[in-house]
Amino acid sequence: MTTVNTTTASGTATSQLAGLSTDYTMFLKLLTTQMQNQDPLDPMDTSEYTQQLVQYSQVEQAIQQNASLQDIVSQLSAQQMSQASSFIGKEARFDSAIAGLGSDPATWTYYVDGTPASITATVTDSSGKVVHTATLDPETQGRFEWDGTQSDGTRAADGAYTLSVTATAASGDPLDATINSVAKVSDVVSSGTDIMLGVNGIRMPLYGLVGVAAVE
Repeated sequence: MTTVNTTTASGTATSQLAGLSTDYTMFLKLLTTQMQNQDPLDPMDTSEYTQQLVQYSQVEQAIQQNASLQDIVSQLSAQQMSQASSFIGKEARFDSAIAGLGSDPATWTYYVDGTPASITATVTDSSGKVVHTATLDPETQGRFEWDGTQSDGTRAADGAYTLSVTATAASGDPLDATINSVAKVSDVVSSGTDIMLGVNGIRMPLYGLVGVAAVE
């Protein structure tokens, strides 16, 4: 499960400002004491102290501005989550060759640039091990589903799997292929920095979404 960080930006900024205020107060006390006890015939140079006062002021403004910006980012993130919740129950397509194998088969769409004479699909696990290969019909290209059955007949564990497509033309020349993963959205969560969509047991970032369709 994804753990959501509940520490607020305003709370962090408040703590930073409190620390700065303590240092600033101590600095003023020391400056006042030193000025009261200075030699009237040889007064101290106040230019350095003036510079430090300016620096304190600049740091304070920077902390306040940072808190304001982080609050805006948090509001935008909440708005994105609210909007992304409308994807729940719909089929999402991602600009990624990684798909989840869970209660449903791992599913991809693919497009071969050109006219293929042969197409081979290869599925690998997270460690790069080949768990399944299949020869696809070049006349019906477009979508590939894998139910988890491995070459030895056993079912692969649920998780993330990557599809690669090798296509060749009649001349034997290789052809480029574009692959997208496809799955139904089950939930929406925040990783703290990104909005993630739960799809067939894995989480995919919202920024990788390239299409949404109603489930037939």
